[in-house]
Formats: sequence, C-alpha cells, structure tokens
Amino acid sequence: MALRPKETQETATDTAVGIARLSHEASVLAAAMPRLVLEARRIAAAVQHGVHGRRRSGAGENFWQYRRFTDGEAAARVDWRRSARDDHLYVREREWEAAHTVWIWPDLSASMDYASEKLDTKRHRALLIAFALAELLVKGGERVGIPDILRPTASRRIVERMAEAVLHAPALPGSLPPAFHPSPLSEVVLLGDFWSPTAEVTARIDALSGGGAHGHVVQIVDPSEETFPFTGRVAFREPEGGAEITVGRAETWRADYETRVALHREAIRAAASRMGWSFQVHRTDRPASDLLLALHMRMGAGGAVTPAPTGETAA
Repeated sequence: MALRPKETQETATDTAVGIARLSHEASVLAAAMPRLVLEARRIAAAVQHGVHGRRRSGAGENFWQYRRFTDGEAAARVDWRRSARDDHLYVREREWEAAHTVWIWPDLSASMDYASEKLDTKRHRALLIAFALAELLVKGGERVGIPDILRPTASRRIVERMAEAVLHAPALPGSLPPAFHPSPLSEVVLLGDFWSPTAEVTARIDALSGGGAHGHVVQIVDPSEETFPFTGRVAFREPEGGAEITVGRAETWRADYETRVALHREAIRAAASRMGWSFQVHRTDRPASDLLLALHMRMGAGGAVTPAPTGETAA
C-alpha cells in the first residue's frame, strides 16, 4: 500500500510526458504540412509526364448504390433526379467504383521522426510519397483512402483532404497499419520503417492480404539505419517504448546489426511475396521521385511484381 501513491505519481508523470511529446509532434507536423502538400504536388506533376494513367472501366458497370456528393468532385457526377428527393446531392455509384480502392497507409509513429543531419525525417518522406501517389492515382481515375482515417474519395483536392485527415486523426498512431479488411479488388500501399518485431510485421501483412487484395510494402529508412556508422560509446533509445541501452564500442555491433537487419527484411519480403505483394526499401537520401515512379509503375502493371533480391539497389 505504501508504494501505491508513488506508482500513481509515476504513471501520471509518464502520461503527462507522453501527452507533451505527442502535442509537440503534432505541432511539428502541422507546421510542415503546407510544404508537404506543395512538394507532393510538384513531385506528382514531374512523375506524371513519364507514366500512363490507370483509368479503366472495370469489371462491373451495374448500379451499386447512391452516396453523398463530396466536395471537389465533378458536378457531372451528381444524380439530379435522386438529389431532388432530398436536401443533399447524391452520386450514382457503379459496382466497380464502390469495390476498387487504393488504401495508402503512412506510418506516423514516433520512430518515423528520426533523421540524420540535413535529411528529411522518415515521417516527412512517408507523407510526401502518400500525398504524391494519391494525386497521381486520383488523376488516373482511382479512389484513395487512408485506413481508419479517411474514407475512399476521388476528390480533386485529395492531397488537402489527406493532410486534414492526418492532422485531425482521432487515434494515436501505431507502428503497424490497422487491422482493416480491404476488398479483393483493392490495392494497399504501406509506407513505414517496419522495425517492429518481425513476427508482428509478417502477421499484419498476412492479415491484410488474406482477402485477396494486391499490396506493396515500402520500408522507409534513414541511411544510418542501413550502415550503422556509430563508433565509441553511444546511448541508443527506443523512441516509442523508451527503452535505452548504452554501448561501449558501438562499432563492434555493426556486423551483428547488419545480419539481423538482413534476416528481418528477408522475412518481410518472403511474407509479401507469398501473398503476391511487392516489397522494397527506400532510403531518405534518395530522391522521393524514384520511389514514387517505381510504385506507380508497379501498380500500373496490374498488381504486385516479383521484388528485387536482397542486395539490389533500393528505390
């Protein structure tokens, strides 16, 4: 009983620190958002000149349902006869339009805030690619959504819609995508560092791909996470759990570190390949346009492609 007040105080302190950290991260993200939106549009415009759109009629042209008209859609899509019976505008949705969605998940967890000097954070790069890819896809006739954050939409303001949804997301971000259920005609793009335990990452890929959806897993990493350039006495801190370890001669860990990273990636690659998904690694010291073009071309091929073997140049 004597320890109870102390435990309560520590819990309250930890909670306050956590809230303060999240508040700071939200402020940083909000400040960066206008630049992200502009940069995403610029990259999407540059890449668009070299690719073909994905617009297609689809397998189903039958009426599916009426849905509310959303801001940014073309007025020609409004079903005026149905809308005349209500105080709202409605769109007549076909079967394929309702079934096919590209779900893009950018990892917003604390580990994504890491960056080497003069480079973008991993979070910045994930959002940049998510926004730019969505811009390309919507222009190609697709509908895009963010699991648990943004319902699928073909709005011409897709980048602004995504930015607003991310800023006002009600739930705290996790290191893995939420356990949602994409339809077999959907396509899923996962953008994160995927440094969670291997079994958790592969289990989530298995769950998301189990319904038959196509998918693409992109591991976004900082160069230092690839090369482990640390020497001497270094303190490493886990950004989400808070665990810390101090190493006397960090350089002696390099070989073991590289081996574990290779094994971790190979397990993720195998899990993705087993379900027909692609897997690739993107370093933040490489141009974002390289990854955007590679992703869009893979998706334009009609699904996942055989991923490059370990050791080949990452996008």
